[in-house]
Amino acid sequence: MFKLKCDDFLEYDEATGTYSMSQEQKVRDETERNHWKTTGITILKDWRLYLMLVPMVVVYLLWRYLPMYQLLAAFKNPASATKVEDQVWYGLTNFKELFFGGQANEFWRAFRNTFIIAFYGLLFGFPFPIILALFFNEVKSNIARSIMQVCVYLPKFMSTVIITALTIVLFRGGTMGTGIVSKLLMAISPSGALHDAATSPYGLVFSDRYFRAIYQIVGIWEHGGYDSIVFFAAVIAVSPTSYEAAQIDGASKMQQMRYVVIPSILSTVVIMLIMKVGTLLSVGYEKVYLMSNTSNYESADIVATLSNRWSESGGSTALGIAAEMVNNLIGMILVIGANTVAKKASGVSLY
Repeated sequence: MFKLKCDDFLEYDEATGTYSMSQEQKVRDETERNHWKTTGITILKDWRLYLMLVPMVVVYLLWRYLPMYQLLAAFKNPASATKVEDQVWYGLTNFKELFFGGQANEFWRAFRNTFIIAFYGLLFGFPFPIILALFFNEVKSNIARSIMQVCVYLPKFMSTVIITALTIVLFRGGTMGTGIVSKLLMAISPSGALHDAATSPYGLVFSDRYFRAIYQIVGIWEHGGYDSIVFFAAVIAVSPTSYEAAQIDGASKMQQMRYVVIPSILSTVVIMLIMKVGTLLSVGYEKVYLMSNTSNYESADIVATLSNRWSESGGSTALGIAAEMVNNLIGMILVIGANTVAKKASGVSLY
């Protein structure tokens, strides 16, 4: 431990040969003594704000922290007892079965699909809101911009079931009545794989070949507009003097975006990218579940749907929990890695 001396926090008077406490030190000591009192007064003063936090804290406790107890089932033998606390400790046996056992092929297929779908979502879905925010910034009419923003925000407020049902109706095949988009694609491609998929009984949505493309298109349509709000707020916060200086230097619109707007919103882009990487493997379970069946499992089955199917069967609940745990651990490693890289490369980080 460090050895404290009087000179560290007292001032020495050479004339009198005595020590005295400075005014700054007195203020610091007073602040430390009254820290909890000041905190209590602040909470009482703003009690309404803290009261509004109670529902959020309760939701997180019930839906985020308490369910973590069930993660123990991944390390126990589910056949030994019904309750998790009564089950026999199994160690890493479930994980060995998951990686190298009889269920390994299904797990690695689901993990591969999860990563591919998530990677495509990051590659195509992340830049789109930024482009949309830059486009909105160039629209000078407030009325026109407001109308366009409402149109692109609207899908976010629709239920996932409605979005999925609408997608299936638009892309459905011949058995259920060919959808409008399927008819359009059939007219563009009178023969070939696209035409065969569009006229198949299940349609394009339940096709192994076109599921991922349709999933990404629907995802961009559903979330692109709403996700652009953060970037648009960052864009409109750019100082007008920066635009004026660029115009004086003869910069065109594209050059203004490249040298003025994008560097100004770079910190926001980095933060949002780190958060996006954190949820990279958390592919939307509900939409995939509704848009998949046995005909497109090869490209649509992800870790979440596989875990749910194992849990519903009753015999592989522990394997499903283990699969979800592996998926989430990899997601945590990705967000830590992305944060570290961003901090060293640009000096901007989430924490």
